[in-house]
Amino acid sequence: MDYRYLKAFVLTARHESFSKAADALKIAQSAVSRQIKLLEESLDEELIIRSSKKVILTDRGNALYIAAQHFDKVTHEIFDKEDDRPLRIGILHGLLKNWFIPRLSKYYRKHNRTFTITIGTQKDLRQGIEEGKFDVIFSSENIQSELISSLKLFDENLVLISREEVNRKKLNDYRWIVYSEEDNIFRLTKKVSPDIIYVEDIHSIVDLVKANIGIAVVPDHVLKKTDSLIVQEVQGLSQAEIFMTTLNYKNMPSSLRNLSEIVQK
Repeated sequence: MDYRYLKAFVLTARHESFSKAADALKIAQSAVSRQIKLLEESLDEELIIRSSKKVILTDRGNALYIAAQHFDKVTHEIFDKEDDRPLRIGILHGLLKNWFIPRLSKYYRKHNRTFTITIGTQKDLRQGIEEGKFDVIFSSENIQSELISSLKLFDENLVLISREEVNRKKLNDYRWIVYSEEDNIFRLTKKVSPDIIYVEDIHSIVDLVKANIGIAVVPDHVLKKTDSLIVQEVQGLSQAEIFMTTLNYKNMPSSLRNLSEIVQK
C-alpha cells in the first residue's frame, strides 16, 4: 500500500465527496482523485466507484475505510495518553535511596505518575537506554550520541571507608566489599585483593564495613553522621559525576521534563 495517499481516500470516504475532501486537504479536486487512483493501483484493487452524484465505496474500500478509522483512533490514543504511561527509570543503587527517593517525594507533591524503577550496573543502564527499555537513566556515565544525550546533575564525592586505619599503599591486603567488577576500588590499585565480597546493595556494603569485615569505596552521600567509620578522601580517581540520560528529544515529553526540573533543583 502507498500510504501517502491514504488520507485523501479517508477524507473522500468520510465526506462522500471528492470536492469536500479537496477542501479539507486544501488541494485541487483532481489531485484528490489522482491520489486515490494511485492508492488503488498500489493495491491493485478498486476502492471507490466513481459517480456523478455520489461516492460509493466498494466492499474492499469500505473495509479499508473502517480499518483506517480504527488506526486513526488508536494513534490518537497512543499520543494523547503519552503522559499516562508508566515512566521507566534505570538508576545506580547508590543513587536511589539517599538521592532519588527524596526528589521523588518532591515530584509527587506536584504530579501523579506511575513509575517503574530498575536498579542496574553502569553497563546494564547504558544497554537499557540504548535498547529502549528505559525512558531515563541516572548514572555516572556521560553518554553523547546521535540518539542519546546526558545532562550533568552534580559531582559525586567518593570516599574510602573502613573501621580501622588503612595502609593506602597496600589496599590489596584488605578484604574488599564491592558492588560489582565496575566498583571504583578496582581503579585505586593494580593489585586486586584475593578476598572480595560482592554485595548488590550499597547500604549493605556500608553495614559490612561497619562490622569490620572489609573496606569499600562509596559515595559520601550514602553515609550517615552516626556511622562509626574512618572516612578518607580518595586519591587517584577522576571526579565522579552524575548524569541524567534520555533520548535526544526535539521536544521532551512533559513527563520527563517535569522529572528533569525536580532532579536539577
